[in-house]
Amino acid sequence: MSTPIILPFNGIMPTIHPDAWIAPGAVVIGDVHIGADTNIWFGCVIRGDVNTIRIGARTNIQDGTIVHVTRKIGPTVIGSDVTIGHNATIHACTLHDFAFVGMHSAVLDFAEVESGGFLAAGALLTPKKRVPSGQMFAGNPAKYFRDLTQEEKDYIPFSATHYVELSRKYKR
Repeated sequence: MSTPIILPFNGIMPTIHPDAWIAPGAVVIGDVHIGADTNIWFGCVIRGDVNTIRIGARTNIQDGTIVHVTRKIGPTVIGSDVTIGHNATIHACTLHDFAFVGMHSAVLDFAEVESGGFLAAGALLTPKKRVPSGQMFAGNPAKYFRDLTQEEKDYIPFSATHYVELSRKYKR
């Protein structure tokens, strides 16, 4: 069975909680901290080479996503219970606890998705832009689209829990 690729950079090895699950073929490099029950899926690259990446607990980073940083000035901080959809680009930004980033989206330098904020699939959140709690931003560049429905608000924590359960099945 293949394993994930976990590599040091400049003598710094990633710190991965023993309860986290990193899929075979995912790559984690350098100054990266991954919290309990977080799951990093197939084909992801988490590259903390020229700055730091911090990922909380129970977060899911889905297949093909790239997480990177900006040299010296831009770490990436991803909170707990965050969902990041397939093939997203997360770059030198902050995703607060319970943030949601849709498939094929990009979050650029110093941008933020607040807790309960929702970035729609395919959206481009430009530098320093913020998705407020309870709102959906969509488009390229991303802008306010509408307030979230209660069903969408309820889906954000459900998604995180679902992926924790799914990753546990893969671990077995």
